[in-house]
Amino acid sequence: MDAVVLDNIRCKLDLAKLQEKLHLAENSAELSEILDLAAEAELIARPKVMFKKSLVEAKGDDFVVIDGIKFTSHILRVNLEDASMVFPYIVTCGTELEVWSKQFDDFFISYCVDMIKEMVLNFARQEFVSFLEQEFGLGHAANMNPGSLPDWPITEQKPLFELLGNVEESIGVQLTNSYLLLPVKTVSGIRFPKESTFENCQLCPRDNCPNRRAPYSEEMSQQFQ
Repeated sequence: MDAVVLDNIRCKLDLAKLQEKLHLAENSAELSEILDLAAEAELIARPKVMFKKSLVEAKGDDFVVIDGIKFTSHILRVNLEDASMVFPYIVTCGTELEVWSKQFDDFFISYCVDMIKEMVLNFARQEFVSFLEQEFGLGHAANMNPGSLPDWPITEQKPLFELLGNVEESIGVQLTNSYLLLPVKTVSGIRFPKESTFENCQLCPRDNCPNRRAPYSEEMSQQFQ
């Protein structure tokens, strides 16, 4: 299957959640300005998704081969034990919002704009999850993301980009020489069917992580060793 691009996502931000995340009181002087920025961002934002329905062709002790591309990770290999079909993907807030965000130099406003971009990214990610569920019946599923665990380092972004094809031309996302993604509010990974719940966070002991989606599980960590 060729790579698919979803570029008609029209995001709707949860303004109450934004206010809560920024700890802004209802009568604060900054709230009106931030809500105006959020409304402007909704009009400008063009978040995008690029993904591919891919075949798991081979499995070794610490690697898998997906559509002819080798990925090295013991944890990924274990997670794909029963999977024959997976969905490599990249989700981004979009270059349009990135360009818009660079005009602000006030520290607090820049922080708020960064939070808005994060919410746009999360909205697009949820739209992607819903699309896979509706189109492919991928209801019970989990993700792994390059760089989120030492076992699957950030250098694995390179084969993921190779698998998806011309990502920059298709959705504007660049992979730097240090394997970072631009725009910064971009995530990549592989989504795969899995009956049990799995999150990268469950294997990461890092304290006070603002993006943690599940508590660290020492028991689960030992299972993947």
